[in-house]
Amino acid sequence: MHYELYYWTGIQGRGEFVRLALEDAGAGYTDMARVHGDAVMQPYLDGKVEGLQPFAPPFLRTGRQVIAQVGAILDHLGPELGLVPDASSRRQQALQLQLTIADLVAEVHDTHHPIAASKYYDDQKHEAKARAASMRGERMPKFLGYFENVLKHNGGRHPLREHSYVDLSLFQLLSGLEYMFPRRMQALWPTLPQLRALKDRVETRPSIAAYLASERRLAFNTNGIFRHYPELDGEQ
Repeated sequence: MHYELYYWTGIQGRGEFVRLALEDAGAGYTDMARVHGDAVMQPYLDGKVEGLQPFAPPFLRTGRQVIAQVGAILDHLGPELGLVPDASSRRQQALQLQLTIADLVAEVHDTHHPIAASKYYDDQKHEAKARAASMRGERMPKFLGYFENVLKHNGGRHPLREHSYVDLSLFQLLSGLEYMFPRRMQALWPTLPQLRALKDRVETRPSIAAYLASERRLAFNTNGIFRHYPELDGEQ
């Protein structure tokens, strides 16, 4: 099976959650916009291609099927790539955790764009500082504490007691937060030993280590979801 992944070029964002799954499994895929340019996505976004019209990237083409939304994509890829347990109940648990990750990712975006996604960060810096204080002090500890407890209750190594796409998504989430809020994450890491160990384990998986060292892995930057603005960071 060869997959086509569609996501904006130069942006380290939601598409990375899908890339990590494909890379970890050694799946054959083409990063379509990187090969053909962002315009290759427009016929899909305009509803001119067979299949359900995606609202926005990332979306995946597999055969004649087009799947959008990170949770739906990973729920589809999980069984095919061996990145989810076989039992339907466990697959449902994986999706539940992935959607919870997506909730936090949405809040991450709204931290630096609290007023409108269409406005520049510089146009909403005052509001972003207030939102970032809430993110650092309330939302990050709540979400990350939840995932830490999930790990503890399931043996300490994997959220689903075995390697899955959820491990990979947590790695991306934690890496992004560490880039965005380095001071805050340094203060939080001692309270998150299970998550810290999971991040380290994923990072050293041979296929992931090779991907992270390759040109295919985009560095975090101020065009993606996880953006580092020093004025938004703090130890608390």
